[in-house]
Amino acid sequence: MTDSELQQLKRDVQILKDIEAVKRVKYAYFRCIDTANLAELRELLHPKIHAKLVGGTYSIEFNTRDEYIEMVANSFNSEFVGQHNGHHPEVDILSETEAVATWYLTDTAIDFRRKVTTTGSSLYTDKYLKTDGKWQIVDTAYQRIYEIVEDTPERPPLTSHYLAEHGRKEITFTVVDKYNKG
Repeated sequence: MTDSELQQLKRDVQILKDIEAVKRVKYAYFRCIDTANLAELRELLHPKIHAKLVGGTYSIEFNTRDEYIEMVANSFNSEFVGQHNGHHPEVDILSETEAVATWYLTDTAIDFRRKVTTTGSSLYTDKYLKTDGKWQIVDTAYQRIYEIVEDTPERPPLTSHYLAEHGRKEITFTVVDKYNKG
């Protein structure tokens, strides 16, 4: 094997390692969202993260990690159940410190306070930066493929509810959607 071939092999292996690292960041992101693990989520997000989340009943945008973490703390609270699965990752490594990815999301969210259940799917488009050897999400956005919001007048008979114990008990702000002005 020539020196040039060996150098190319090293680059290729590093790209594969970086793709796997980016995947792990996003998989951890979904887990941290559903469990309101704000400390770990903070480490996955770049301090200057930009986020734009567009659904059938909402469009919200954030420009800092603190804003985004606060939204998660208030949304994924003790009166909420969420399940988000990110799959079919399409990751491109642009440089040693930049990557982009598209993810397919399927999710279910039950909000006991608003008495609604949302199910749907979205396409996430993300940008990642490698800072101090760690990949972080610096830009994230999703657009809904479909969204169904249904009334849930009765609380489901949960036999386990992680966020009841680990989620925020008091919400400090309310996101008002375009359909439900209350």
